[in-house]
Amino acid sequence: MASSTPLPQYKSDFISACLTGKVLTFGTYVLKSKRISPYFFNAGVLHRADLVRAISLAYAHTLAAEPRLEFDVLFGPAYKGIPIAAATTLGLALVNEKRYGQISYSFNRKEAKDHGEGGTVVGAPLKDKRVVVIDDVMTAGTAMREAVDIIQKQGGTLAGIVVAFDRMEKMPSPTDDDGTPRPSTIGEFRKEFEVPVMSILTLNDVIETLKGMGSEEDLKRLEEYREKYRASD
Repeated sequence: MASSTPLPQYKSDFISACLTGKVLTFGTYVLKSKRISPYFFNAGVLHRADLVRAISLAYAHTLAAEPRLEFDVLFGPAYKGIPIAAATTLGLALVNEKRYGQISYSFNRKEAKDHGEGGTVVGAPLKDKRVVVIDDVMTAGTAMREAVDIIQKQGGTLAGIVVAFDRMEKMPSPTDDDGTPRPSTIGEFRKEFEVPVMSILTLNDVIETLKGMGSEEDLKRLEEYREKYRASD
Protein backbone atom coordinates (compact mmCIF):
# COMPACT_ATOMS: atom_id res chain seq x y z
CA MET A 1 0.00 0.00 0.00
CA ALA A 2 1.32 3.45 -0.91
CA SER A 3 2.34 5.65 1.96
CA SER A 4 0.15 8.62 2.79
CA THR A 5 1.13 12.08 1.64
CA PRO A 6 3.46 13.71 4.19
CA LEU A 7 2.01 16.61 6.14
CA PRO A 8 3.24 20.11 5.28
CA GLN A 9 6.12 21.12 7.53
CA TYR A 10 4.08 23.71 9.40
CA LYS A 11 1.51 21.07 10.35
CA SER A 12 4.19 18.64 11.51
CA ASP A 13 5.85 21.38 13.55
CA PHE A 14 2.55 22.34 15.14
CA ILE A 15 1.64 18.76 16.03
CA SER A 16 5.06 18.32 17.64
CA ALA A 17 4.57 21.52 19.65
CA CYS A 18 1.08 20.41 20.73
CA LEU A 19 2.35 17.02 21.89
CA THR A 20 5.40 18.29 23.77
CA GLY A 21 3.43 21.20 25.24
CA LYS A 22 0.54 18.95 26.38
CA VAL A 23 -1.90 20.88 24.24
CA LEU A 24 -2.95 17.60 22.64
CA THR A 25 -3.29 14.75 25.13
CA PHE A 26 -4.66 11.23 25.09
CA GLY A 27 -6.77 9.49 27.72
CA THR A 28 -10.48 9.52 28.58
CA TYR A 29 -12.30 12.86 28.48
CA VAL A 30 -15.97 13.76 28.85
CA LEU A 31 -16.85 16.49 26.35
CA LYS A 32 -19.59 19.09 26.69
CA SER A 33 -21.59 16.96 24.26
CA LYS A 34 -21.27 14.07 26.79
CA ARG A 35 -19.28 12.05 24.29
CA ILE A 36 -16.35 10.12 25.73
CA SER A 37 -13.31 11.21 23.75
CA PRO A 38 -9.91 9.45 23.68
CA TYR A 39 -8.13 12.76 23.14
CA PHE A 40 -8.37 16.39 24.13
CA PHE A 41 -7.16 19.57 22.43
CA ASN A 42 -6.70 22.32 25.01
CA ALA A 43 -5.84 25.67 23.45
CA GLY A 44 -5.79 27.22 26.92
CA VAL A 45 -2.34 25.67 27.41
CA LEU A 46 -0.93 27.77 24.58
CA HIS A 47 0.44 30.47 26.86
CA ARG A 48 4.19 29.75 26.69
CA ALA A 49 6.30 31.80 24.27
CA ASP A 50 7.43 28.87 22.11
CA LEU A 51 3.86 27.57 21.85
CA VAL A 52 2.51 31.03 20.97
CA ARG A 53 5.13 31.22 18.22
CA ALA A 54 4.17 27.76 16.97
CA ILE A 55 0.45 28.45 16.78
CA SER A 56 0.81 31.94 15.29
CA LEU A 57 2.97 30.63 12.44
CA ALA A 58 0.70 27.61 11.94
CA TYR A 59 -2.38 29.84 11.63
CA ALA A 60 -0.46 32.15 9.28
CA HIS A 61 0.62 29.30 7.00
CA THR A 62 -2.93 27.91 7.01
CA LEU A 63 -4.32 31.26 5.84
CA ALA A 64 -1.52 31.67 3.28
CA ALA A 65 -2.35 28.23 1.85
CA GLU A 66 -5.64 29.73 0.58
CA PRO A 67 -4.28 31.86 -2.29
CA ARG A 68 -7.71 33.24 -3.29
CA LEU A 69 -8.60 34.30 0.26
CA GLU A 70 -8.48 38.08 0.52
CA PHE A 71 -9.07 39.76 3.86
CA ASP A 72 -8.28 42.91 5.81
CA VAL A 73 -8.92 42.03 9.45
CA LEU A 74 -8.59 39.04 11.76
CA PHE A 75 -11.39 39.00 14.31
CA GLY A 76 -10.79 37.10 17.56
CA PRO A 77 -13.94 36.39 19.60
CA ALA A 78 -13.55 36.97 23.34
CA TYR A 79 -11.83 35.45 25.12
CA LYS A 80 -9.55 32.78 23.64
CA GLY A 81 -9.70 34.34 20.20
CA ILE A 82 -8.15 37.61 21.39
CA PRO A 83 -4.51 36.50 21.90
CA ILE A 84 -4.80 34.16 18.91
CA ALA A 85 -5.79 37.05 16.61
CA ALA A 86 -3.00 39.28 17.91
CA ALA A 87 -0.33 36.60 17.62
CA THR A 88 -1.45 35.49 14.17
CA THR A 89 -1.36 39.05 12.85
CA LEU A 90 2.35 39.07 13.69
CA GLY A 91 2.73 35.55 12.29
CA LEU A 92 1.27 36.66 8.96
CA ALA A 93 3.80 39.48 8.68
CA LEU A 94 6.63 37.04 9.41
CA VAL A 95 5.40 34.59 6.79
CA ASN A 96 4.79 37.16 4.03
CA GLU A 97 5.15 40.81 4.96
CA LYS A 98 4.56 42.00 1.41
CA ARG A 99 1.18 40.32 1.28
CA TYR A 100 0.09 40.57 4.90
CA GLY A 101 1.98 43.53 6.34
CA GLN A 102 -1.14 45.71 6.45
CA ILE A 103 -3.47 43.13 8.02
CA SER A 104 -5.12 44.29 11.26
CA TYR A 105 -6.91 42.54 14.10
CA SER A 106 -9.83 43.31 16.37
CA PHE A 107 -11.91 41.62 19.03
CA ASN A 108 -15.13 42.08 20.93
CA ARG A 109 -15.86 42.95 24.51
CA LYS A 110 -18.31 40.74 26.36
CA GLU A 111 -20.02 43.88 27.64
CA ALA A 112 -20.25 47.21 25.86
CA LYS A 113 -18.03 49.96 27.26
CA ASP A 114 -19.97 53.10 28.22
CA HIS A 115 -16.98 55.44 28.60
CA GLY A 116 -13.86 56.36 26.66
CA GLU A 117 -14.09 55.15 23.08
CA GLY A 118 -17.13 53.02 24.02
CA GLY A 119 -18.56 50.23 21.91
CA THR A 120 -18.14 46.48 21.84
CA VAL A 121 -15.30 46.12 19.30
CA VAL A 122 -11.67 46.89 20.09
CA GLY A 123 -8.95 47.28 17.47
CA ALA A 124 -9.48 47.68 13.74
CA PRO A 125 -12.90 48.96 12.65
CA LEU A 126 -14.87 46.33 10.75
CA LYS A 127 -16.99 48.58 8.55
CA ASP A 128 -16.44 47.84 4.84
CA LYS A 129 -13.69 45.34 5.71
CA ARG A 130 -13.26 41.71 4.69
CA VAL A 131 -13.00 39.79 7.95
CA VAL A 132 -11.68 36.36 8.89
CA VAL A 133 -12.84 34.98 12.24
CA ILE A 134 -10.07 33.16 14.09
CA ASP A 135 -10.64 30.90 17.11
CA ASP A 136 -9.34 27.69 18.68
CA VAL A 137 -12.11 25.22 17.86
CA MET A 138 -15.71 25.12 16.66
CA THR A 139 -18.03 22.84 18.61
CA ALA A 140 -21.72 23.76 18.53
CA GLY A 141 -20.92 26.94 16.60
CA THR A 142 -22.71 29.27 19.04
CA ALA A 143 -19.71 31.54 19.67
CA MET A 144 -18.87 31.60 15.96
CA ARG A 145 -22.41 32.69 15.06
CA GLU A 146 -22.14 35.48 17.61
CA ALA A 147 -18.89 36.60 15.97
CA VAL A 148 -20.44 36.58 12.50
CA ASP A 149 -23.38 38.60 13.82
CA ILE A 150 -21.02 41.21 15.31
CA ILE A 151 -19.14 41.52 12.01
CA GLN A 152 -22.34 42.00 10.04
CA LYS A 153 -23.77 44.55 12.48
CA GLN A 154 -20.49 46.48 12.31
CA GLY A 155 -20.76 46.65 8.52
CA GLY A 156 -18.07 44.11 7.74
CA THR A 157 -18.12 41.13 5.38
CA LEU A 158 -17.29 37.60 6.49
CA ALA A 159 -14.43 36.38 4.27
CA GLY A 160 -13.56 33.15 6.06
CA ILE A 161 -13.11 31.25 9.30
CA VAL A 162 -10.00 29.53 10.64
CA VAL A 163 -9.66 27.32 13.71
CA ALA A 164 -6.78 25.37 15.19
CA PHE A 165 -8.39 21.94 15.24
CA ASP A 166 -11.17 20.18 13.34
CA ARG A 167 -12.49 17.12 15.19
CA MET A 168 -14.25 16.00 11.97
CA GLU A 169 -17.20 14.64 13.92
CA LYS A 170 -20.92 14.91 13.38
CA MET A 171 -22.99 17.34 15.39
CA PRO A 172 -24.46 15.89 18.61
CA SER A 173 -28.12 14.94 18.87
CA PRO A 174 -30.41 13.55 21.60
CA THR A 175 -29.94 10.10 19.99
CA ASP A 176 -26.20 10.53 19.55
CA ASP A 177 -25.24 6.87 19.25
CA ASP A 178 -27.97 5.80 16.82
CA GLY A 179 -25.61 5.71 13.84
CA THR A 180 -27.54 8.34 11.89
CA PRO A 181 -25.28 10.30 9.48
CA ARG A 182 -25.03 14.00 10.27
CA PRO A 183 -22.75 16.80 9.10
CA SER A 184 -20.13 18.52 11.21
CA THR A 185 -20.54 22.04 12.54
CA ILE A 186 -17.72 23.17 10.25
CA GLY A 187 -19.46 21.57 7.28
CA GLU A 188 -22.68 23.35 8.12
CA PHE A 189 -20.89 26.71 8.31
CA ARG A 190 -19.27 26.14 4.91
CA LYS A 191 -22.67 25.39 3.43
CA GLU A 192 -24.54 28.22 5.15
CA PHE A 193 -22.06 31.09 4.76
CA GLU A 194 -20.30 29.94 1.56
CA VAL A 195 -16.85 30.99 2.77
CA PRO A 196 -13.66 29.00 3.37
CA VAL A 197 -13.61 27.34 6.79
CA MET A 198 -10.03 26.22 7.47
CA SER A 199 -8.21 24.41 10.25
CA ILE A 200 -4.54 23.99 11.04
CA LEU A 201 -5.05 20.35 11.97
CA THR A 202 -7.73 17.70 11.60
CA LEU A 203 -8.29 14.46 13.44
CA ASN A 204 -7.01 12.70 10.32
CA ASP A 205 -3.71 14.59 10.62
CA VAL A 206 -3.31 13.44 14.22
CA ILE A 207 -4.10 9.83 13.37
CA GLU A 208 -1.60 9.80 10.50
CA THR A 209 1.06 11.25 12.81
CA LEU A 210 0.39 8.65 15.50
CA LYS A 211 0.88 5.88 12.96
CA GLY A 212 4.53 6.81 12.92
CA MET A 213 5.18 7.81 16.52
CA GLY A 214 2.26 7.13 18.88
CA SER A 215 1.18 4.12 20.88
CA GLU A 216 -0.89 1.41 19.20
CA GLU A 217 -3.52 1.71 21.93
CA ASP A 218 -3.99 5.47 21.44
CA LEU A 219 -4.12 5.01 17.67
CA LYS A 220 -6.76 2.27 17.90
CA ARG A 221 -8.98 4.34 20.22
CA LEU A 222 -8.76 7.39 17.94
CA GLU A 223 -9.64 5.35 14.87
CA GLU A 224 -12.63 3.80 16.67
CA TYR A 225 -13.83 7.23 17.82
CA ARG A 226 -13.46 8.63 14.30
CA GLU A 227 -15.47 5.79 12.85
CA LYS A 228 -18.23 6.12 15.44
CA TYR A 229 -18.71 9.88 15.14
CA ARG A 230 -17.51 10.53 11.58
CA ALA A 231 -19.29 13.50 9.96
CA SER A 232 -21.16 12.96 6.72
CA ASP A 233 -19.65 15.99 4.97
